[in-house]
Amino acid sequence: MPWVRFTADFDWKPRPQVTIAYRMGQEVNVTTLCAARAVSASMAVRIKKAKKLNADQGEG
Repeated sequence: MPWVRFTADFDWKPRPQVTIAYRMGQEVNVTTLCAARAVSASMAVRIKKAKKLNADQGEG
């Protein structure tokens, strides 16, 4: 499942009577089909999720 950043509001309908609303600026993990549709509609871009820093890796 890919990570994407939404560049515009995007309503994903995985099946009838179900809508998932993604808002501009959200960085989320979505299904491959959702990512493909959003990217092809120019409403999202694929991203690599930044790794979290451990306490040992922080600045200081």
